[in-house]
Amino acid sequence: MKLAVGSDERTHLTDAVVALLKEMGHEVILFGPLTDADAYWPAVARQVAEAVASGEADEGILFCWTGTGVSLAANKVPGIRAALCDDAETARGARLWNKANVLCLSIRRTSEVMAKEIVESWFTHSYQPNEVDDTCMAQVAALEADYLQTDPATTAVTG
Repeated sequence: MKLAVGSDERTHLTDAVVALLKEMGHEVILFGPLTDADAYWPAVARQVAEAVASGEADEGILFCWTGTGVSLAANKVPGIRAALCDDAETARGARLWNKANVLCLSIRRTSEVMAKEIVESWFTHSYQPNEVDDTCMAQVAALEADYLQTDPATTAVTG
């Protein structure tokens, strides 16, 4: 499988996960500081998400300090279902029920041992079509479609 992998910083954890992915036989496309290019987490998340959404990569993995930022940013790209997972069971559920295609990990909270368990669970499980989850995925797609019909150039977001 071809994987887009990015982080806003290069750490022992990011290097260990990239090595694990290669050991598992995946082709890895690196983004951000993993390629020695400086980039903030929104830009890295966008690059990885766009690689997945365009089909350049089959799936993606993102890292940032909490994992929340890259998850938020990646989910802005249509067709992306990024899931922040801090254990193997959450990764399993994200794959089985949510059809997640981008795994997000916290550099701060994830040990190398936990990352291995999470990654193995992620790739051991996949979406299993069924009436309830298919309905939920259709509702998510409809929600996304509703917002894609809005011209972002003329829509101000305040908060």
